[in-house]
Amino acid sequence: MSLGSEFGGKSGTAGHQLTEFSSLSSEFVPYLLATADAFVILSTSILGGIAFQVALGNEIPNIIPHAAVGLLASFIYILRMSGSGHYDFPECAKPRVETANILVCWFTTGLLLAFFAFLLKIGVAYSRGAFILFYIFAPFGLLSARKSTKIAVASAMSRGSLGRKNIVLVGDFDEVAALKSQDMLFFSGTAQISRFTLSRNDDPVERAANDERVLNSAINFVRANNCREIVLAFPWTDTDRIDFVRDSIKVLPVSARLLPDARVRSLSQYSSASQHAFAIEVQRAPLSGAERFAKRAMDIVVASVALFFLVPVMVLTAVTIKLDGPGPVIFRQRRKGFNGQEFVMLKFRTMSVQEDGAVVSQAMRNDPRVTAIGRLLRSASIDELPQLVNVLSGEMSLIGPRPHALAHDDHFQKIVSDYAFRHHVKPGLTGWAQCNGSRGATPSVEEIARRVKLDLWYINNWSLFLDFHILIKTSFEVIRKRNAY
Repeated sequence: MSLGSEFGGKSGTAGHQLTEFSSLSSEFVPYLLATADAFVILSTSILGGIAFQVALGNEIPNIIPHAAVGLLASFIYILRMSGSGHYDFPECAKPRVETANILVCWFTTGLLLAFFAFLLKIGVAYSRGAFILFYIFAPFGLLSARKSTKIAVASAMSRGSLGRKNIVLVGDFDEVAALKSQDMLFFSGTAQISRFTLSRNDDPVERAANDERVLNSAINFVRANNCREIVLAFPWTDTDRIDFVRDSIKVLPVSARLLPDARVRSLSQYSSASQHAFAIEVQRAPLSGAERFAKRAMDIVVASVALFFLVPVMVLTAVTIKLDGPGPVIFRQRRKGFNGQEFVMLKFRTMSVQEDGAVVSQAMRNDPRVTAIGRLLRSASIDELPQLVNVLSGEMSLIGPRPHALAHDDHFQKIVSDYAFRHHVKPGLTGWAQCNGSRGATPSVEEIARRVKLDLWYINNWSLFLDFHILIKTSFEVIRKRNAY
């Protein structure tokens, strides 16, 4: 088992080495590149307008229309470049300047600008001559800025002052040793990386035990450091070990890529600049950063509005529960959320018991533990309203797989192979499974498997439109009181 590294540093348990992180994370690189492009476009628009008027012998014009056109052009151009992945790291660190992509993107941006100019009738305030100068000279600035930023990024990477803080390497002893720092620069965008090296022990029993220990350490590290990607280094012929690692890391909501092994790299003769594209994606991250932001924004807005209007209902419910009998108004129970992290879920108390241990009995139809007022609250799903607080705190989402008690969660994960994928997104107040009839207790393997299948379909097909669709469909399910008890 390896405790060393070609980069030096402290060795850790289970073959894990954490090198010193760089001073600047590569997460900021896309924003810096986009800012540079925006500056070039905005300044070219303003200078083009000034140069055209001065060349005609006129006074320096009002720069506000030129700045407005530059900002609009920046928005369109950056949106198109970002959508094509040209700001992504480490793609943006490759030495080749994407000349054709930049020119095509800019010229289509110009066509869209001309369309908006016609639509908004801004020709009076913005001359055609200034637009032509802007249209011709901007790509020279963009190409120069791209080349300059690539040189700066490459220099920073070679000095070790730029890297990724959100990536780990898990691999076979020999494959990890064969990966040189230059390989890691182009495969993952950094030479400084946290490595978890699996055992090279020939005894299958000992090797399996050591592998499990190393993978548990890697999983805990990814969760503790909010890592976003895992790269795998294994011989491609070792399919059993690759499958074992894939099965182990599926509990993590991160992307995973299998790098070409040493033999493939030696046979392919690919250049360093092209090797990144050759890696195989073995696990996809559920939502991108932009998608997580959009979903979170929807959660905050809708949950805030709902709480504002439902406060009278919640106050009346709390008073009714208190008058109905002894016990707390709010029932608290530990659940697993995003990335398997535990949180305390809130509900109005509807039972005479408050189970939250190793054994938790699911509520069944005509369950004697349900109180009189509790039965009414459960049928109308009013008992779930305190979870709006969980949504606002970020522990839950409005839409997502329903969280289960820890005891049930651990049990279901053992009997349903893909159950862990439910933790790739935040749990929800309601979900695709609940509005498709999979609501209430799951006493059989078939029923929990069906719920998991519906939850995974939601994760793989997520969109804001789908979330709104589920919210509307859930309201009709509640009105019909289907499977509520």
